[in-house]
Amino acid sequence: MKITRLETFGTEFVCFVRVTDESGATGWGQLSTYCADITAEVFHRQVAPHALGSDTDDLEDTLVRIIEREHKFPGSYIRRAQTGLDTAIWDLRGKAAGKPVVELLGGTPGPLRAYASSMRRDISPADEAARLCRLRDDNGFTAFKWRVGAEYGRDTDEWPGRTEAVIETVSKALGAGQDKLVDGNSAFTPARAIEVGRMLEQHGIGHFEEPCRYWEYDQTAEVRRALQIDVAGGEQDCEMVMWEMSIAKRAVDILQPDIMYLGGICRTLEVCRMGHAAGLPITPHAANLSLVTMCTMHLLKAIPNPGKYLEFSIEGLDYYPWQDGLFLGDPYRIENGHAMVPDAPGWGVEINPDWLARAAYRVSEKT
Repeated sequence: MKITRLETFGTEFVCFVRVTDESGATGWGQLSTYCADITAEVFHRQVAPHALGSDTDDLEDTLVRIIEREHKFPGSYIRRAQTGLDTAIWDLRGKAAGKPVVELLGGTPGPLRAYASSMRRDISPADEAARLCRLRDDNGFTAFKWRVGAEYGRDTDEWPGRTEAVIETVSKALGAGQDKLVDGNSAFTPARAIEVGRMLEQHGIGHFEEPCRYWEYDQTAEVRRALQIDVAGGEQDCEMVMWEMSIAKRAVDILQPDIMYLGGICRTLEVCRMGHAAGLPITPHAANLSLVTMCTMHLLKAIPNPGKYLEFSIEGLDYYPWQDGLFLGDPYRIENGHAMVPDAPGWGVEINPDWLARAAYRVSEKT
């Protein structure tokens, strides 16, 4: 079926996409979050003109043709815009087949272990420990991630001594039998990252994410060689050459593509195949409760090399006020530390009509 209409409903933080084919069937997707209003402009000017009139069965080739036609504009924004097309068509395909996307990808719906992912650095070690322990006790989480260093901090800390304190305080509070992860967000030089990594090893923390500037693959590889724990990264990488370089340099033990940053499910599957060939697991970046986490849930239940868990943001409306009222029902409930991949057709979620009615609207149609 040919694509006849592409609509966006958005704010500066998040923007949903509705695709309509010539039969009148529709599917919902999403542009990547943050500066989503700019991405929507890119979508309507540089993605929609090439997608309108294309066949929904030819999605993979359409995504390639878009980049060929827009070859002077490579990079993050066009990939973030392509994600809206990709995820909307996967939803449409699922609804047409009467199947959840996870089944279209070869997997099955059901429970998926999640790790409680803190996004905060402005929180004291004691308060971070307390809230993660509450999630362990109240929601059954058995895996947790928290932040060290200052984001892109050039070896500085959020405040002096916080990294050392938060590593020890949170790890001791959570106790034995929990999976413990930390994220550096490109905070450190290799020498300091290795120092921090030694502390992580001593406190039973097994996952060190993005220790160095993410584009410096040799730096991350140096850290990986020096440590016994897993080094992870890749959330920012939006072009395949970047993944090829990271894998070739053996920079990380765990690959972390972000479906929304990378350009959608089709391109993320390509990274998953690359990782599988290299013997590397996939633990995607999914740092908020927009559609990205649901898409990631469907993916992880289908690929042959999933990591141990789903990233699940624990931040509420005080941190992400724009998440308020995105969906009907409770698609992101956690039971015994697990999220539930739905068995309803498509993504299995319903975007809140009231939210859509308040959003900025734009449409591109085939004439």
